[in-house]
Amino acid sequence: MSNARLPSFRLLVGFEAAARLGNYSRAADELCVSQSAISHQIGQLERQVGQSLFRRKGRGVELTVAGRLLHATVVKSLDVIRGGLGRIDSYLDDNLVTLVCPAHVVHGWLQPRLDELEATLPSLCPIISIDETARYIDQLDVDIAITRQPLRQRGVLDVPILDDALVLVATPALAKQLAPVEPAEHPQHTRLLCLETDLTGDESGRFIRQHLGEFRKAAIYDDARLLLDAALRGRGVALVSRLMADDALKRRRLALVKGHPSFALEPLWISRAEGEVRSPLVQGVYDSLLAFAARFSGRAPSQNKLG
Repeated sequence: MSNARLPSFRLLVGFEAAARLGNYSRAADELCVSQSAISHQIGQLERQVGQSLFRRKGRGVELTVAGRLLHATVVKSLDVIRGGLGRIDSYLDDNLVTLVCPAHVVHGWLQPRLDELEATLPSLCPIISIDETARYIDQLDVDIAITRQPLRQRGVLDVPILDDALVLVATPALAKQLAPVEPAEHPQHTRLLCLETDLTGDESGRFIRQHLGEFRKAAIYDDARLLLDAALRGRGVALVSRLMADDALKRRRLALVKGHPSFALEPLWISRAEGEVRSPLVQGVYDSLLAFAARFSGRAPSQNKLG
């Protein structure tokens, strides 16, 4: 059997129904075929696997040992297929729009704007993913992507949307405590929180060593959300993405630490299919995100294609 072709789906469905119902006639009724069709399918499957799968029991049938083994596998496989079909069906809902976006941008910049987005588009149900590997624009899996680099895919429109920078922040209490102190003396009063990738990056690492090198490290994180949480807890000054800190700064849960330079990061890009998109909601989300970004940066929304 290992080198044989796989049985057809039709044979496996007939087998599963007969095994579950214990009767060829009831299986035929459920599948809207004749009893002889079910009998023929089971015979064909038994010849293909080289094993008897059923034996007669009264007016019905029961599984053999080989049949039970096959049945357990078929049931699991059919459940997986049904689940997959159900998920596909949910993605065909015109109210769903799938957006892929880096976690720090979702957490600090996008999430606080979802209420406004859904007020503008009341029927919208956004699917928001932070899986940056799932970013191929195909109008089924991904409608819109916000990425660190342009996708440069054929048939995809790439537009710069957001500027970002690493900025030094602290709780308002700590920032107020540091305000009268010369920036060069801040390392004597607090410690630094930062991301490992920023500390080890060629450009960002050089920036940290040059401008923040006197700070003793309070902690080094591999997730920007953990870094932000540590800053909110007052564990020190934190070098964070301005986008990541946006909501906390607006709510005055964090404040910029004055006297220290920022480090400009590469702009983020927004991408969607060129031409007419699959639904008005996709276009609405895209236009709204551009408008949010324009307000954030204080400039007119960009509509220029890459290149």
